[in-house]
Amino acid sequence: MVVVVIIGLLTTIAIPGFQKIRASSQDKAVLNNARQMAAAADQYYLQSGSGFADSSSLVGPTNYVKALVTIASETYPAVYTEGVPITISGVGSARTITYTP
Repeated sequence: MVVVVIIGLLTTIAIPGFQKIRASSQDKAVLNNARQMAAAADQYYLQSGSGFADSSSLVGPTNYVKALVTIASETYPAVYTEGVPITISGVGSARTITYTP
């Protein structure tokens, strides 16, 4: 009985730490995706001479980013505009991340 109580206490202490680490790794992965999209948008701006790009122009088998894998059910912008920060919403269904290139 004492062993079960000790294991329960250790689990209670460990779970918040694991959740914090998981959220941190999700944020880093989403931020990396935002960096890739910003770099792809910059290349698109240079090649097309335009100041904005649809995500369909950036992501695809023959485009700048082959595939954009979502990590935590996040939503990426549909249009990228030169000089405007990229805001990814719904990260982990609760957080928003903004990347300024």
